[in-house]
Amino acid sequence: MINMAEENFDSMSENAAENFEVYYACLRCGVVVSNTELSRLPEIKCICGFRVFVKVRPPLVKTVKAI
Repeated sequence: MINMAEENFDSMSENAAENFEVYYACLRCGVVVSNTELSRLPEIKCICGFRVFVKVRPPLVKTVKAI
């Protein structure tokens, strides 16, 4: 028997996986493509024919103080 806490945790983890999109950019032409669009294609290739993608990072700079 599953208690309510475990059931809520399972549903939250499923929703988080569905809403999480990763974007990649072609290294040659710079076209941005989502992970779901790449998974639909038979091979990982850009429209320009290049096969190298880089992950698009948010423009957020983290500053960490030294000890």
